[in-house]
Order: sequence, then structure tokens, then C-alpha cells
Amino acid sequence: MAEDTRKQQLLELFTTITNKKTIVEPMRKVHGTLRDRDAVEREIALIMREILDRGYFKTKLAPRQLAKLVVAYYDGKNDTEIARALGDEKLSKTVARARVRLKLFRELDFKMPFDQAEMAELLDSGKTMKEISEELDISPSTLREYRHVIDQQRDTTLDPFLERIRDVMEDRDLSEMMTRGVANDGLSEAIDITEAIDMGEF
Repeated sequence: MAEDTRKQQLLELFTTITNKKTIVEPMRKVHGTLRDRDAVEREIALIMREILDRGYFKTKLAPRQLAKLVVAYYDGKNDTEIARALGDEKLSKTVARARVRLKLFRELDFKMPFDQAEMAELLDSGKTMKEISEELDISPSTLREYRHVIDQQRDTTLDPFLERIRDVMEDRDLSEMMTRGVANDGLSEAIDITEAIDMGEF
């Protein structure tokens, strides 16, 4: 009841004290800037298409799948969950490699059972991957995964594209914060009612 009373008070402020146009139009503008998940994925997919077309990135995943990967990563999904969202849990390793290529690192990526500097020195020594893996007491496939992480961490080729992707995600986060803020303040319903009044529906 208290919440309903507060919303009614807000509505009265909107409709009697303040000119409706000065309230409704800015809020419509705010609503227009809020992008849904599909729009965010489409925008990221376009950036992914640029990366793939330039040959900077080799993967079996399509641009839209890569976009879904990015959004899911920011939502806190692990590689298996992301692969499942893409329709095939068996894609988890493909997802992991693509994620690392896009510098979407996890803490676990850097939990290596040896010093990174030691591995770098061995890689520069001219020894084969098999010899290095035996010296580090890990499998060659695990060594390749660790090497992939270090190589991508140092590679700056995709940085301009990744910066654009981060901007898209930051815009999404800001939009979600704005939406939550409006909802938490109890303004959403009042805004909708005010817009309806402005359109002559009441």
C-alpha cells in the first residue's frame, strides 16, 4: 500500500506540478537508448565479422556465436555453459580457445603448475613441445593451452576491436543499471502511466 501511495504521489507530481512534456519526452529518449540482448549481440557480431574477414582469428564459431560467447562470458557463464548455450556442449574447448583469443581471461587460465618465466625460457630454447612438456611434467596438449594463453595475452592485434566490444558491453551494463534504477525507485509504472496520459489514453 505504501508503494502504491508513493507511485500515486509521483504521478501527481508529473501531471500537476511539472509540465508533462518536459518529463515524458526525456524519459522516452532514455527508453530509446536501452538496448536489449539481441541488439547487443548483433552489434558485437558485426565487430566479429570484421575480425574474421581480416583473417585475424580462425575459429569454427560464426560471428553471432562469438557475440553470444562474449555476452555469456560477461554474464558469468563458464565455458561448458557457453557451449551449451550455443547448442553443443562438445564445443567447450572451442569456446575456451576463442575466449582466450578475445582476451576474455579467467583466473584459472593463469593457474599453471610452474613459473611462467620458466615456460617462456623453455619455449625460446628451441626445444620441442614434447621435450618441454616432459620437463614441466605436463601433457603436450596442456602445454599448448598454456602457451595459447600467454601468446594471446601479449598479442595486441585485436586490441582495437576488443576495445569496441568492451564499449558495447559497458553501454549495455549502463543501460541495465538505468533500467534497474528506474524499477527500484518505483518510477517505471508511473512513467508508463504518465506517457499514456500524455497520449490521451486517460
